[in-house]
Amino acid sequence: KLVCFVSSVLIFCEFLIYYVVIFQCRWPEVKGGAHVGKKETSTSVLKAIILADTHLLGEIRGHWLDKLRREWQMERSFQSALWLLQPDIVFILGDVFDEGKWSSPQAWADDVRRFRRMFKYPVSTELVVIVGNHDIGFHYEMTTYKVNRFEKVFNFSSGKLITRKGINFVIVNSVAMEGDGCAVCRTSEAKLVALSHKLNCSQQKPNHSNKRCSDVEKLPASEPILLQHYPLYRRSDAECSGEDSAPPEEKNMLFKEKYDVLSQEASQKLIWWFHPRLILSGHTHSACEVLHAGKIPEISVPSFSWRNRNNPSFIMGSITPTDFSLQKCFLPYESRVFTIYCAAGALLVILILAHFQLLTPPFYFAQRLISKHKA
Repeated sequence: KLVCFVSSVLIFCEFLIYYVVIFQCRWPEVKGGAHVGKKETSTSVLKAIILADTHLLGEIRGHWLDKLRREWQMERSFQSALWLLQPDIVFILGDVFDEGKWSSPQAWADDVRRFRRMFKYPVSTELVVIVGNHDIGFHYEMTTYKVNRFEKVFNFSSGKLITRKGINFVIVNSVAMEGDGCAVCRTSEAKLVALSHKLNCSQQKPNHSNKRCSDVEKLPASEPILLQHYPLYRRSDAECSGEDSAPPEEKNMLFKEKYDVLSQEASQKLIWWFHPRLILSGHTHSACEVLHAGKIPEISVPSFSWRNRNNPSFIMGSITPTDFSLQKCFLPYESRVFTIYCAAGALLVILILAHFQLLTPPFYFAQRLISKHKA
């Protein structure tokens, strides 16, 4: 009985709880498919999961027990979400690793091996990974070697366009948006400018096409969605709300340009180049939704790791070429898991004491007090 009780608690808290919590999440409905048949709607809507800042611990700062606990939590959450929700595509918005900026070749290979085990996915799902500052270092730590190492493993490049079901996703290396003319920055910006030209030409009506667009490859006319690690410039998180926004004591802390957020200049460039209909970013580990230029929404996706927050989550997006709808899916609160363990531990102690008759029943204790009082 003791073994069965302990095993049941462990299985629930370390395995079943992820299915129980994620099962309650539902794909949001998108208006774009409201007037089409069910069959057409299901094939035209792209189901995307967006998460950020997994921060897989490395050999320098990662204690083995912390690594074991956090990696198990993220692996079970990710695999449960894939099995229950069956997305078409998954985006990870940078800071996949915690120590990629320092990793030796051997440590990097070990981190990549663990990542592939945790985030394995079926052939029906596509995984797209965006680079973050912890993967290649902040701008002053970034080198061509680190960038190439990341690109080789994840098939990543800044200025890359991913088009699925007529929807354009633009991948940005936001660490390279420093604007100082470094080699990686120049290459990255040149690719983004060329892609911007292609997208702008593709969105022009045939009767308004100009000579500059005559030889340009035509892409789907859908306005793009920007995917990057750093958020666009904002002063702070003061206007952010929700249970997974930054703590009150951190909300009014001013952000540092090119460190916490992109510079105002880089942010303006990306908006001018692409006129995106949605921007998705990570980096801050907290949720936030802001409007740029009064009409372009940016969603900052919270960290997926319990090491960074008590209530990790990911975004579920139903996206069409003309519209999108987003819904947040929370993972199990770590505080609630600990509460279950504490309650189970207390109950276990009571059962053991009762079994060995070391626990006096309350009614028997009261009876003895009454007897003594009468005597």
